[in-house]
Amino acid sequence: MANKPARIKANEIQSSFGIIKGLDLSIGKIVTEEEAEWEPMGPTPYPAVETLRSWDQKLLARYKPFYTPICDMCCLCTMGKCDLTAGKKGACGINIGTQQARMSLMAGLMGCTAHVAHARHLTEHLIRKYGPSTPISLGAEIDVEAPNMRLVLGTKPKTLEDLEEGLSYCEREVTQLLASTHTGQEGSNLDYESKLLHAGMLDHVGMEIADIAQISAYGFPKGASDAPLVDCGMGTVDASKPMILCIGHNVASGVEIADYLHANKLDEKVEVGAICCTAIDLTRYYTGAKVVGPLSQQLRFVRSGVADVVMTDEQCVRTDIPEEAQVVRAPVIATNAKICYGFPDRTSDPADQIVKDVVSGAQNGVLILDPYKAAEVAVKVAVSIAPARAKFKALPDASKIVEIAKGCTGCQSCRRACPNDLHTDEAVQLAKKGDLSKLADLYEFCIACGKCEQACNKGIPVTSLITVAAERKVKQERFKMRSGRGPVRDTEIRNVGGPIVLGEIPGIVLFAGCSNYPNHLDVGEMAAEFLKRGFIVTATGCSAMDISRYKTEDGKSLYEEYPGDFDRGCLSNIGSCVSNAHVTGAAIKVASIFARRPLRGNYEELADYVLNRVAAVGIVWGTYSQKAVSIGTGANRLGVPVILGPQGSKYRRMMVGRADKDEDWYIYDARTGDRTYVGPVPEHLVYAAESKEEAMIMGVKLCLRANDTSKGRSVKLSHYIDLTRKLLGKEYPDDIHKFIRMESDVPLVYKEDLMKMLQSKGWKPTTIPDPTLLKRLVRTSG
Repeated sequence: MANKPARIKANEIQSSFGIIKGLDLSIGKIVTEEEAEWEPMGPTPYPAVETLRSWDQKLLARYKPFYTPICDMCCLCTMGKCDLTAGKKGACGINIGTQQARMSLMAGLMGCTAHVAHARHLTEHLIRKYGPSTPISLGAEIDVEAPNMRLVLGTKPKTLEDLEEGLSYCEREVTQLLASTHTGQEGSNLDYESKLLHAGMLDHVGMEIADIAQISAYGFPKGASDAPLVDCGMGTVDASKPMILCIGHNVASGVEIADYLHANKLDEKVEVGAICCTAIDLTRYYTGAKVVGPLSQQLRFVRSGVADVVMTDEQCVRTDIPEEAQVVRAPVIATNAKICYGFPDRTSDPADQIVKDVVSGAQNGVLILDPYKAAEVAVKVAVSIAPARAKFKALPDASKIVEIAKGCTGCQSCRRACPNDLHTDEAVQLAKKGDLSKLADLYEFCIACGKCEQACNKGIPVTSLITVAAERKVKQERFKMRSGRGPVRDTEIRNVGGPIVLGEIPGIVLFAGCSNYPNHLDVGEMAAEFLKRGFIVTATGCSAMDISRYKTEDGKSLYEEYPGDFDRGCLSNIGSCVSNAHVTGAAIKVASIFARRPLRGNYEELADYVLNRVAAVGIVWGTYSQKAVSIGTGANRLGVPVILGPQGSKYRRMMVGRADKDEDWYIYDARTGDRTYVGPVPEHLVYAAESKEEAMIMGVKLCLRANDTSKGRSVKLSHYIDLTRKLLGKEYPDDIHKFIRMESDVPLVYKEDLMKMLQSKGWKPTTIPDPTLLKRLVRTSG
């Protein structure tokens, strides 16, 4: 591994060739013989903002940005606000397209920096705790430990300290990217798009660093297909015990709680649960942890009063947690400088004094930036106040719902405010008459954002009414989720690489993103469909949790029904949000391990390989946070399409192909150098689907690749046709002819009909090329 930068200083050096005075020599990087030998360095190590611009332009020429502005004004400088409608420009000269691309970049940078800063905080904490020389260890079956770092930086980390080089690179690049959003900077929407793709790539480096650091130091599962099944759901929490609720994405403080409980023999006496990705990561470390649920359960669970102490870390935490917790007299401990809530900083104070002040009620919230002290205070406070808080741990009686509902005027403001247009007005009106069934039915559809309550001019707590009406469902909410397994093993890649590239495994599907769905069962239903069809299904974060809610005919969760391998017809919970990097890492490994493409600092060639050969698609069904923007965009730059849920258009932009423009779908045949038409495969890079049915059909279609063998293409087209018939009731997709290159591509069962259809459209067979967008990869004879 490269050593740290070296500096040599000397007032005077005398030698045979002269006298040197005032020497101050800095050596930025010393490359060891071992590092030089592991793989030759590729053309683009440590790419700057402009390094991969030519690759981005190739993508953007095929997948042109389509903007869906939420606002057509710009209000970012004091010259504004500026009207950008109908060809108008702002005071700085910016137009609506460039402004939308600029806003998209800003959103992507929010997501990217959230993960990079998370990785920085966590890595530095782990270095302090375990030492800088702690080895990167992902198990005996993983040699390519950091595919994103190897690909982007050209480095091969061996210790925790080595990860800091990747963090410094990401931090340097995001500074350049953020600078470009200043007034009077970039004037091209396409160059802003290129910068956004760069931010997405950096995000995957940051996520990878965060997860391999915590896997190596904490001993999380290391590519474990048989990671344990853990309890998930609000009903799994034992409300009779003192209970600590962790919310966020950085597990550092949660781990210290687990260690403190174990050291003081309190494992069986104190309940620990978590919401969001801290929940997944805590179960990777501590078997006693309970997964309360995804982001959408924050408001419900805090209001339930079950948590005696609420501990927050970072990312996707409701900003009104202190206010909501105070209603049920639950103190809040903030443990990360990114979320301070205005609390007094008690980090340097004795733990027992902090406990005394919180238990007495002198302080309802405190900031403790020392994870060890925060854990000790949380446990001691929970044990001390739990008996007095017992009265807060019960949902209100149903009769109170009726009384509260009587204040409803039927104005429908709650329904208009609802992101999913739930008929909350009708449900509350029925509750006035004593019928709570409609409210209870909304439980599976409500994302508990609370917007209905803010819109209600009578102050009716609609979200709470739904939870109370569904009390029986809440108490029975017990699911099984497989704990986060971590990276895909190199041995798994060797098994599936060939079938994926040749098309015999129809594709890899990743379910990621937040819990902003039209229905919490949607993700599980889609996962089940892909599993039955032999896709490799992976999941992370909130989506991994909500997949557990779906039950098979035998009453089992999908995690109980299907193996956790990265293989045909298997379901892998890869881990938390930062574990998304292992899925792009798997695509990179297919190119490196299976196809033996040079990996080190060779981004463009690897991305070209993935785009044309590796059938993978991400489904971000619950679009919500800016992190989902950067995660998805990082996949896009690597050549992996992403399908967004119904709220996805609010991200303001998509990257859509035009199947009707044949000129967009020509590539080089690397064998001959000829320009060859391959059809619209994959047709889009970012696409927003309006229904789960559309998403499933599009998911299959976006797994089509130019390199598919006839057998592989036939398998994929069978699924495309069958899902179209099953979900839309149409005999054949309207565009099926665009994906048939030769007669052997046609699924045998549909051959007679389809050949007639093809002949009627004047179809002509084409060859299967060795596809690439990069002219330099063409193999010339001689």
